[in-house]
Amino acid sequence: MSGRGGVIDERWDGIIPPQNEPTRSIYRFTATHRWVEAFDPIHKDIDTNHTCGVGPGMSMAHEVVRKAHRIGPVGLVPCAVGGTNISQWSRGSKLYNMLVRRARSSLSEGGTIEGFIWYQGESDTVFKQDADAYKERLLNFFDDLRTDLKSPMLPIIQVRIPVFCFWLIGFVNSNIIL
Repeated sequence: MSGRGGVIDERWDGIIPPQNEPTRSIYRFTATHRWVEAFDPIHKDIDTNHTCGVGPGMSMAHEVVRKAHRIGPVGLVPCAVGGTNISQWSRGSKLYNMLVRRARSSLSEGGTIEGFIWYQGESDTVFKQDADAYKERLLNFFDDLRTDLKSPMLPIIQVRIPVFCFWLIGFVNSNIIL
C-alpha cells in the first residue's frame, strides 16, 4: 500500500503515471499532521524505513473524485508501513496507535473519516501459523479500529492479494512484452 512502483535498487525513478497526477481535489495528511495537496509518493514521510514510490492511493482517490464529485475534496491519511504483518497492527501496538492517532488528528484538522482501505498480507504468508491466524487477527483489527474511532459502521475496503501471480512473457519483433 505504501507504494513500491518505480522503485529499483532502493531508488524511486520519479515517474508518475497519468492516473496518479496531483490535483487540487486530493489532499494527504502529512507526518506532521497537516493537510497538503497529495502527490506520489504518498507515504514518503510515513514509511521511512523503505524507499516509497507510486502506490494505489492516488489512483483510488482519483476514482472517488470522478465517481462522487459532489463530495468535495478527498483526503488521504497514509499509515502504511511495508513488510509488516497483521500482528504488528494489533490494538496497543506502535503501528496501531500511530494509525488511530493520525486518524483522530485528521478529524481535528477538519477531515471526516468516510472509509478505510486495507492492503496488506504478504508478510503473513511466510509462516503457516500466521497464514492460518490471519482471518481472525484481521477481523479483530477491524473491530478494534471501528471501536477506537467510534465508527461502528466504518466502511472497510480490503484489497485481496492474488493467490496466483504470473508474468506472461512473449517475444514480438525482438521486443519483450511483460
